[in-house]
Amino acid sequence: EVIYRRTGIQFLPINTLYQLAAQQERQPDLLAAAYRLLLVPDLFHSWLCGEMVSEYTNATTTQLWDATIHGWAVDMLATLQLPSALLPPVVDAGTRLGTLLPELARELGPVEVVAPATHDTGSAVAAVPVGTSDGWGYISSGTWSLVGQELGHPLLTDAALASNFTNEGGIFGTIRFLKNVMGLWLVQSCLREWQQQQQQYANTLDYVRLLQLAGQAPAFTAVIDPDDPRFLAPDNMLSAINAYLVEHRQPLLHQPGMIVRCILESLVLRYQTVFEECARLTSIGIHGIHVLGGGARNALMNQWLADAMGVPVLAGPVEATALGNALMQLVALGELSTLADVRALARQQPTKEFFPRADERARWQEHLARFLAL
Repeated sequence: EVIYRRTGIQFLPINTLYQLAAQQERQPDLLAAAYRLLLVPDLFHSWLCGEMVSEYTNATTTQLWDATIHGWAVDMLATLQLPSALLPPVVDAGTRLGTLLPELARELGPVEVVAPATHDTGSAVAAVPVGTSDGWGYISSGTWSLVGQELGHPLLTDAALASNFTNEGGIFGTIRFLKNVMGLWLVQSCLREWQQQQQQYANTLDYVRLLQLAGQAPAFTAVIDPDDPRFLAPDNMLSAINAYLVEHRQPLLHQPGMIVRCILESLVLRYQTVFEECARLTSIGIHGIHVLGGGARNALMNQWLADAMGVPVLAGPVEATALGNALMQLVALGELSTLADVRALARQQPTKEFFPRADERARWQEHLARFLAL
């Protein structure tokens, strides 16, 4: 509770805080010999121009950053007996760091090195093509799904902690209030297994074909909880899904279309529960949803999401992370100045809108109750 009220970051095994604690426990001499702690994007910046700094959007995700004082949680680290001298100065997204080191500049020229929003979700959300400050939610949709809202300040309440929501730093002082949810990893894993293990699918089944088959399959044959731990890294995803169905007294699924439809419908129901939970915590209603990244191409799921939520879904940009990176480079170079400037340019990118079908909402609500009972 103390850590959350300071950092606002959900508790995940991958957090830098735990990596440091493990390093201190197992190899304290190695940690003591270190000069600076650089996250991977910061390391690349250092190799390019020599600057050892940490970019804000990524630094906040480490669980070492104090959201209440906007600085490293030095006293908390001292309590945990972790060294804070390793932590570098922090810069905002859109900061010019310098030019390429001489040995690189000789070949490439005096290229400017800029810190964008180095957290991939930070860059993706930077590119949300939105014109209003609130009332919208987003999904950064790919292998994983980052589901949430953009806030002007961190939400560090007991309810947010109990719901395991995270407060990640965004561009221009915004907060990405979100939850990590399973994404299209489930479909990707099943596709790989079909292609590798079943000869009849080796050359005939791809992602596009799977979505076609899912669209033709009967609706709501079965539902799963996509966030069940068994789906993180199973030896066989297809077996894991059917084992789950057996445990929850649902029919086994064997045809690719039926399995993928089950996955996509279950993801939509999970997204719906997270959005509704998010809106309760923030007291900000969601009147539209932006789907960013690879999932923006999934027209089937985006239409279902609009139907389930009863709000429009705007899909795109597909390459939101790359676009957000480029937009913050323009900020660093002085071509853009404000969050409004960034979003105005983002709105010029191609998107596709999906409108809710009123006659579908009741069916999704019926199966939401079934999903919540799992």
